[in-house]
Amino acid sequence: MKRRVSAFLLAVLLLCAALPALASAPQHKITVLFTHDLHSHFLPQSNGRGGESGGYARLKTALDRERKANPNALTLDGGDFSIGSLIQTLYTTQGAELRTMGALGYDAVTAGNHEFDHTGTGFAEMLNAVVDSGDKVPALLMANYKPDNGNPDKLNIQRAMAAYGVQDYMLLERGGVTYGIFGLMGVDSDSCAPSSGFALGDMAENAQRCVDALEEQGAQFIICLSHAGTNEKKKLSEDERLAEKVDGIDLIVSGHTHTTLAEPIVAGDTYIVSAGPYCRNLGSISFTWTEDGQKTLDDYHLAPIDETLPENPEITAMVDRWKGLVGGTYLARYGLTYDTVLTVAGFDLPTPESGVQSGNALGELVADAFLWATENLEKDAPDVPTVTITADGVLRAPLAAGEVTTSMAFDVLSMGVGSDGTSGFPLVGVYLTGRELKAAAEVDASITPLMPAAQLYMAGMDYSFNTHRMFFNRVTEARLHREISQETSPGQVLAQSAFDDIEDDRLYRVVTGMYSAQMLSTVKSKSMGLLSLEPKMADGTAVVNFEDCILRDANGSEIKEWYALAAYLQSFGEKGVPLRYTVPDGRKDVSRSWSPVELVRNANWITVVALIVLAAAVTLAFFLFRSLRYAHRRRRYGKKRSL
Repeated sequence: MKRRVSAFLLAVLLLCAALPALASAPQHKITVLFTHDLHSHFLPQSNGRGGESGGYARLKTALDRERKANPNALTLDGGDFSIGSLIQTLYTTQGAELRTMGALGYDAVTAGNHEFDHTGTGFAEMLNAVVDSGDKVPALLMANYKPDNGNPDKLNIQRAMAAYGVQDYMLLERGGVTYGIFGLMGVDSDSCAPSSGFALGDMAENAQRCVDALEEQGAQFIICLSHAGTNEKKKLSEDERLAEKVDGIDLIVSGHTHTTLAEPIVAGDTYIVSAGPYCRNLGSISFTWTEDGQKTLDDYHLAPIDETLPENPEITAMVDRWKGLVGGTYLARYGLTYDTVLTVAGFDLPTPESGVQSGNALGELVADAFLWATENLEKDAPDVPTVTITADGVLRAPLAAGEVTTSMAFDVLSMGVGSDGTSGFPLVGVYLTGRELKAAAEVDASITPLMPAAQLYMAGMDYSFNTHRMFFNRVTEARLHREISQETSPGQVLAQSAFDDIEDDRLYRVVTGMYSAQMLSTVKSKSMGLLSLEPKMADGTAVVNFEDCILRDANGSEIKEWYALAAYLQSFGEKGVPLRYTVPDGRKDVSRSWSPVELVRNANWITVVALIVLAAAVTLAFFLFRSLRYAHRRRRYGKKRSL
């Protein structure tokens, strides 16, 4: 008995001696600084509220402040670091984005869909340019995005990736902690890069592969740089679903959807963070972490990158050098520089409010610019009724009041690459029947609630629709709109509007950007076959290659979307942007009336079928109610008789 008591007391003493060691298990302080969707925003932009946001020289100041407080902080990016300003025109020749991110002190980045706007070949050229520079650059991590076997340039792309040192994942030791970091491309992101020449691997499978390999190699804290994004709708929130499927990811830096998360999303043991696009914020997240895997969130904040921050002189000098190169290369053929003042604006022209169906003065200005370009820049433009179209999704930046410069015009329409291999989508001209032209207005009216980026702005056509009418029958009126100039006295010209009916079987010319033109034929699938837009050549045959439809100037050069806008703005001269663009001019009349007459006026077969189904449902409900009421009365009558 004494031996048992002695053994018990000894065990208690040993346990008590071990408690201090257990209580003092090693702890680490971890800080990760992060961005995503920078989109070549090297320089500040107006925030529409009298201030500015973004700019890499200010970002460097914010980074330095955060690193001073947390010397062991990592700096990471979630992709789409390119395409969004004139400096992107140096992408394939200079790799300005990655070289500047190296100067900013980024540790690792992943690729987004816009890194492939110049196709996989352009991506390789960019990597080679960066390697040739000899500059310090961040690690580039891509675990599930590889050159497709059918890509004829696959070998050259692989060589460029190997020369740069592109990896699936990496180990990084900082402040006594071994980090494991890997990069992923999302499903929607891949679909936004149709000409990448890369193949997408399964996100969850590749993520788990990376996690397992990193843990085996000693990683203590695992971070995923994901260009997939989050969404309010769980089924569309790719990074949330990734966190639920894959064990072992501590942190996801989530890009692509341009989300700004005021607080992290927590999915299981995984934290998901987003700082918003265009260098508006620098994100910071800090944990206390123990080696047994316990994480405690100590701090999470988004530091605004705005005019209150001083500019770092070294980064300022670097950006100025990029600007000079742009002026001497890409802009030289236009006779412009980065900061050439095109005109002045006495008011702001904001981008459309996402998901709100209405006119937008900036969208209308751009559509008017396209129409102006067909009349003033295009060589041998056909003399036919023409409608020009732009879409919400391609309007990437507002125009602020004050001097309007070349770079500001480019920022509005910065997407894409032409067939000439240079930045900027070209304008293309295709033909639609009158019936299809009306259907284009219906796309705006009916598909916009499902896809806000599909909201359209037109010149050369006016139309009206009611948001409460039946889907694909919301347009109530559409007609061609043309301006007639009449000289009223010497030197005085009066512009008047004239309207023409749209003939269903007649061909009309439609001018828009290359991206929007390519999306026309997808309308049928997106509308479940209820709408159809099939781009045609002037003779009515189907468009086989949109490059055959590119608008060209007298020199045979592509007319870029952005340059059509810049030249149109320049045509205003010192008078400035006309006051008619202060507000939408009513060419798109959006009604939200519940008037029964307006809801069924000019009903098509879709509305008629819906009304028949509704009437049948009401009738069935009425007779069902009568039957139930009759049965109830019979039961009550039967009970009374039995009493």
